[in-house]
Amino acid sequence: MTLRLSQHRLMGPEDLRPLNSQHDVIGVFNPGAVRFNEGAALIARVAERPCAQRPGFVGLPRYASGGELIVDWTPEAELDRSDPRVVRQRLDGRTRLTSVSHLRVFLQSDEVADRWEAGPAILPLSINEEYGIEDPRITQIDGRYWITYVAVSRHGAATALASTDDFASFERHGVIFPPENKDVVLFPRKIDGKYVALHRPTAKTDFCRPEVWLARSPDLLHWGDHEPLLAGVADWESERVGAGAPPIEVDEGWLMVYHGCGAPRRPGGVGDYCAGAALLDLADPARIVRRASEPIMRPVAEFERCGFVPNVVFPTALIDSGETFTAYYGAADTAVGAAKFSRAALFASLN
Repeated sequence: MTLRLSQHRLMGPEDLRPLNSQHDVIGVFNPGAVRFNEGAALIARVAERPCAQRPGFVGLPRYASGGELIVDWTPEAELDRSDPRVVRQRLDGRTRLTSVSHLRVFLQSDEVADRWEAGPAILPLSINEEYGIEDPRITQIDGRYWITYVAVSRHGAATALASTDDFASFERHGVIFPPENKDVVLFPRKIDGKYVALHRPTAKTDFCRPEVWLARSPDLLHWGDHEPLLAGVADWESERVGAGAPPIEVDEGWLMVYHGCGAPRRPGGVGDYCAGAALLDLADPARIVRRASEPIMRPVAEFERCGFVPNVVFPTALIDSGETFTAYYGAADTAVGAAKFSRAALFASLN
């Protein structure tokens, strides 16, 4: 099943120069997006890796505590390279990313709908971000824009929080969910007096299929009342599942678009990433009202099937335009895609 009215490749690595002249941009993807002023604001993940090559070695980039970008040249024979995103040290099983990411702001005006002007870069700052910052989601709450993003370091993948009024300067609030936790999205208002978030804790022991959890907070910084919400059920969401875009409030409830990943096609590979949808109760978002049994979006376009990690659509933002929704997503861990959905068809897919 596909519900898209249209889709197109919005931007990719060819549209940006690297921050470091010794690096190549290999991906611009997984963007947060919201309406801003008369247009929209988008914050995308920009992945870079070293240009230089050394025979028999792999260059693994990281940020030092002072902000210096360093490359650790590691003997190739010591690494398992079956996943293009990460390498695993054969001796102790420790993992490193093959690229390092920062975030970049892009602004759009309604007058020129397809033109996005590049804005400031948001760089890794702390030791908790030494392997980069990734996958932002943006939610407007009480007039301020809150950005959750993944902070990656030798301690694992955590979720941190930043905020802004103007997308020119940003306040950093630190880690709000410790490792291993990512795909954190915020609801746009308090529910029963508390802020609410969806998050994805990742356990090493497979007691169950992957799950999305719900949490509540008095101040956006301290989170508790954790409870499981949604698990992968079908084959297409059997390996990974996580929140995609921040939930949107509609008459019927909270519209939740999420991602799911199935089993890989080959041992050691990465399965296809698809997008799913569910409707949560307006007063009690821990209750699922309806849920699509099939993906609302699969990787079908060439730019979704071919890239750094093939066969990936990874939804990270959803804008309500009345009769249609516009989804922004990462395509093949390489480019930003935008797709339009019919509102009627999307809600008809929810069982």
